[in-house]
Amino acid sequence: MSVDYQIETLCIEDYDEIIGFWREQEGLGLNDADEREPMERMLQRNPGMSFVARAEGVIIATILASHDSRRGYLHHLAVAPAYRQLGIGKQLVELALQQLKAAGINKCNIFVYRDNTEAEKFWNKLGYAERTDLMVMQRTDY
Repeated sequence: MSVDYQIETLCIEDYDEIIGFWREQEGLGLNDADEREPMERMLQRNPGMSFVARAEGVIIATILASHDSRRGYLHHLAVAPAYRQLGIGKQLVELALQQLKAAGINKCNIFVYRDNTEAEKFWNKLGYAERTDLMVMQRTDY
């Protein structure tokens, strides 16, 4: 199957459409960091690093990329089920990594839910490996 799609830099004006898209995607978790204000701060701090793919004007895929000046982070890579296995996700990852590299970032982390085996397979194909020597810890009550 071939599909005509365009990739654009994600901007805050896309927010209402992307949040709706993300809510429809299995295996993608949303929280207060995905609200408009934190999203706008992230996009301003990391300009030109996040992307959206559209087919016939409708969002079919997204990726968020950011960095802390040492390491990059990819979040919310999502491809609508009807558009998977076409290389769109891989292309979005490559674009985001190019932008991180241009900013001098050579190490990139991702977060995958343990029960999201489809995502695990995708990331493994792209050369990502699980770090079993680390655990993720988080505090939200400060």
